[in-house]
Amino acid sequence: MLKLAIDFGTSMTKIYKLGSGIVLAEPTCVTVQKDSGEVRAFGNDAKRLLGKTADLTDVCFPVYEGEIVSEKLAGSLLEYFLGKVVRHSYSIEALFCVPCGFKVESREKVYRVAKAAGISRVNFAETPFLSALGQDVPLSESNPVFAIDIGAGVTSIAAFSLDGIIAGVSMNVGGNNMDIHIIDHIADHFNLKIGSLTSEKLKNTVGSLIEDDNQSTIINGRDISTGRPRSVSVSSSDIEFPVRVYIDKILEYAELVLRKLPAEVSAAVGNNGVYLSGGVSALAGLPEYVSRKLQMEAHLAGDPQTAVVLGGGRAVGNPALLRRIRLD
Repeated sequence: MLKLAIDFGTSMTKIYKLGSGIVLAEPTCVTVQKDSGEVRAFGNDAKRLLGKTADLTDVCFPVYEGEIVSEKLAGSLLEYFLGKVVRHSYSIEALFCVPCGFKVESREKVYRVAKAAGISRVNFAETPFLSALGQDVPLSESNPVFAIDIGAGVTSIAAFSLDGIIAGVSMNVGGNNMDIHIIDHIADHFNLKIGSLTSEKLKNTVGSLIEDDNQSTIINGRDISTGRPRSVSVSSSDIEFPVRVYIDKILEYAELVLRKLPAEVSAAVGNNGVYLSGGVSALAGLPEYVSRKLQMEAHLAGDPQTAVVLGGGRAVGNPALLRRIRLD
């Protein structure tokens, strides 16, 4: 039986194949013909059409804030992704990476989608465990770990050991919130209308939590007053507020989780520090900012965006470990 780990995320889907490593990383995105409901494009091909389609075509994201919102589209997309990495003759066991505290009803949706896509056996494990495994953090019953994974639609925060999660929370805050706020911020301060792809690119290129960071880039958009195309130079300081406001909200919840910990766990976590993953964690200056706010060392994953699915790959390759961390 072929074993996979699947991070079916709000923005991106990553698949790890045991024996091969990460074999797919594409947007969780499809384009749909409005009149017929026919899916016309998947993944990278669909994302490229965002903001550029005619009225007859919709660009859809079947996973929103970690939840499957269209089982039909999610099933079609997952089947397409599996077809790119797996021969149809194989029987598949898949571990799905899910947010901390993922509800039973939400897992049932993923289960139905996985079955519709041809997966034979389905397991689930929560993001904090997999994030730690993907960063080679030792897991044991006696050494608690504190991890924050900041994705596009969901942030998972938890303190845990191999015995389970001691305190944790998931919140519908992530990179997508920043992108939307950046669009509004650019409209207010530059009188320029930009799309979501430009906003995402702006966040990834000059988004920063470093004080007085002077990185800048040129963006193109539509002048709100004249309706004509216009270009402006945007610096890190120009978008610092819409970036920082969401990181501050995440850290506010992180402090709430820390306050719930027993004294001995709190002391151990303080010594070990916090482990950061998720695409948003790649923001310039984030580890230092988190360290300063939480007053503990912050460790950033080598590749924040793939840490969770790498951890899932390690779990599917270790049946004894998988039995300890999977959700019933």
